[in-house]
Amino acid sequence: MEPLPPSYGRVVLTLLANQNHVNLLGNVHGGEVMRLVDSTAGAAAGRHSGGPAVTAAMDEMAFLAPVKVGDILRATAQVNWAGRTSMEVGVRVESEPWNQAGTDPVHVASAYLVFVAIDPDGEPRPVPPLLPESPDEVRRAREAEIRRAHRLAQKQEILAARDNG
Repeated sequence: MEPLPPSYGRVVLTLLANQNHVNLLGNVHGGEVMRLVDSTAGAAAGRHSGGPAVTAAMDEMAFLAPVKVGDILRATAQVNWAGRTSMEVGVRVESEPWNQAGTDPVHVASAYLVFVAIDPDGEPRPVPPLLPESPDEVRRAREAEIRRAHRLAQKQEILAARDNG
């Protein structure tokens, strides 16, 4: 397979927050932000892999600022790392008031998700390698490899603890 740059699968999705998205305090539910993150990451993973990809994991997600009714949420996703059948996708979410053009966006959340590309039978399928082009993309790929190593080590530690009762 031909390697692809992160820009190949980069996706931006937006949402105009309305009354259907908020909790009793008037803030957008964290779950709505997570849904936008998962959808955006899934689109980036599908573009990079050339077909369906499913969410395998989502790393910790911190909500950095509240989102209000009327805010425009913008989620930007790109593949940071690609393995044999899986990919790490990074997502950054920003908001800005719908009625204040020119306002600097506020960073409200970021997350890293792992996706596995699947074939029509739901089995993992190969994905193209990633070809970072900029120093920032090289940094993201390196950091993604560190996160992957931590995920795998954590999984092994949990399995070992289960085996030892």
